[in-house]
Amino acid sequence: MNILLKPIITEKMTSQADDLNRYGFIVDNRANKIQIKNAVEEMYGVSVASVNTMRYGGKSKSRFTRSGVISGRTKSFKKAVVTLQDGDKIDFYSNI
Repeated sequence: MNILLKPIITEKMTSQADDLNRYGFIVDNRANKIQIKNAVEEMYGVSVASVNTMRYGGKSKSRFTRSGVISGRTKSFKKAVVTLQDGDKIDFYSNI
């Protein structure tokens, strides 16, 4: 099971990374906090202080077009906010 799906790189998460040493990830829905902590420590070589998780449900969306109403649904996902120990840092842009 691939636990870390992708990092969250938004303006809010970037400011939290600078100020509070917190980083966000989209994770597998079945992953628990211990598995997320181990995956982050193994992938980035840092030590994790705490993990907070949130589940987001998918939303129903619809739009009006010439041919009629198109309705669909966005995906549900689980988000993890990882706080690192003082002195540790993750650089998402080093591979570019």
